[in-house]
Amino acid sequence: MAENGKKDGLPEGAATEFGDAMSYGDYLGLERLLTCQEPRSAHHDEMLFIVIHQATELWLKLVLHELNAAVAQIRDDDLPPAFKMLARVSRIQAQLIQSWDVLSTLTPADYMTFRDVLGNASGFQSHQYRLVEFTLGNKNPAMLAPHRHDPEIHARLSTALQAPSLYEEAICLLARRGLDIDDSQTERDWHETHQPNDSVRRAWLAVYRDTETHWDLYELAEKLVDLEDRFQQWRFHHVTTVSRIIGHKRGTGGTSGVPYLRDALNVRFFPELWDLRTEL
Repeated sequence: MAENGKKDGLPEGAATEFGDAMSYGDYLGLERLLTCQEPRSAHHDEMLFIVIHQATELWLKLVLHELNAAVAQIRDDDLPPAFKMLARVSRIQAQLIQSWDVLSTLTPADYMTFRDVLGNASGFQSHQYRLVEFTLGNKNPAMLAPHRHDPEIHARLSTALQAPSLYEEAICLLARRGLDIDDSQTERDWHETHQPNDSVRRAWLAVYRDTETHWDLYELAEKLVDLEDRFQQWRFHHVTTVSRIIGHKRGTGGTSGVPYLRDALNVRFFPELWDLRTEL
């Protein structure tokens, strides 16, 4: 008998025999999850590269879960739950940003020991990342091309491309609340990326100038700004980490590498929410 009523050093009451009961590992599917890391080389640092990218994909899965739910709540004009969902996405983004700090421990010499086994594999091909961009409003039909070989994924991307984005649902909400929004912003082909519009800018400006009347819309706007701010930080850390590891070599997926990533820094999801700050 262990001291203080503990058996074999375990906390009192801790389960030690499960039999047919579901365990922690069963619930999380750890047997499958922890066997998904299959390095293609014998080099020590490839495991880091794999785990970072797999963990990123898991976070992106949760981001999409929250964003899609937030879009539905905004469409139903039920904003409080959407605020929580968007705040959670911002916290997830903080985790994604920190992951670059871990990956940056991979030196150029480390990476070159296994880069050749990656073939054409590239983060550029991440369909979940592309779904996040489409959901936030950065829509580009050409980005479906890398996924033509997978009908299911291609269909998901096509659906997201043709649906109103998070920001477009917010703009439609402004119109439903009686703010003067051009019809061209609420009735159009959603597969095209939103372009800055004066009526949208004026509507958001009215919200910011009378926050007492439009408090929930003001809170929504700030949640969107938080989201884009974190996304830009993630992009910046991405380009910095890639530059640190491979310099200006071409990316494994055929992109130009660092120049391609730097161009992405110029993309804005919610332009009017940034532009109006100059006028306040």
